[in-house]
Amino acid sequence: MVQTDAGSITLEIDKTGLTGMCTLKIRFVALCVAVLLPFSLAAQTPDVHVDVEPSQTNECVILLHGLARTASSMNALGVALHQQGFTVVKVDYPSRKHRVEALSESAVSAGVASCKEHGSQSINFVTHSMGGILVRDYLSRQSIAELSRVVMLAPPNHGSAVVDNLKDVPGVLWLNGPAFLQLGTDKESLPLSLGRIEVDTAIIAGTESINLFLSNYLENPDDGKVSVESARLEGMCAMLLVPVSHPYIMQDESVIEQTIAYLQTGRFTIESAEYLDCVE
Repeated sequence: MVQTDAGSITLEIDKTGLTGMCTLKIRFVALCVAVLLPFSLAAQTPDVHVDVEPSQTNECVILLHGLARTASSMNALGVALHQQGFTVVKVDYPSRKHRVEALSESAVSAGVASCKEHGSQSINFVTHSMGGILVRDYLSRQSIAELSRVVMLAPPNHGSAVVDNLKDVPGVLWLNGPAFLQLGTDKESLPLSLGRIEVDTAIIAGTESINLFLSNYLENPDDGKVSVESARLEGMCAMLLVPVSHPYIMQDESVIEQTIAYLQTGRFTIESAEYLDCVE
């Protein structure tokens, strides 16, 4: 036990019948918090923050970032969408601290509520990576009457083999959180359990990787995190392949242009786009 000006701290951990002692000075208490925090997360509601850029139209777009990212990663998209007259709702959610089900309920609900508060009669989503899985999970439980279109950027709609191969590596769960484990391709895969989409949805998938190590686990072509085949989704209306990598797809100028085009018209302007029979 260590004495300090603020007193002493003793932490006992007994999970296997053996008792260990962890004695820390006050300035190192954060280390204990980091160890104990995951045990309390399940009982907490995700802390979601919403930033709204209102417009004079009744069209609203909700932006949902991916795993281990923040709402700021969607800034370029938000600026371009607002310039086109959309009310833009950027949702920041703690992607590394909760399972997908809790995140979708809080993040999607907050986004929809913000659109309605600003008088929007038509609601759209633009998502990056796991953000698309949040939308699918939410829609598997309840509908959104005002929902118009969804554009998913690099979504792991069939899970990612990256998760399968890295989930047991020390430190990976600490870095990525419990939702990461739900994004694989095994029997625990949440994306594989969600079924077809029943709303006008377009997929934009990347075909270039800057992470050749992770690409070794993926079916080609891929973007370094998600393969093109995994991005596909039963019920989707359109798909577009772009030579962009996973971390930067939502910031790419061409991707932003095509996202806006699809939200406005239901079509991409690039001839190579694929269109399918869907909910329209």
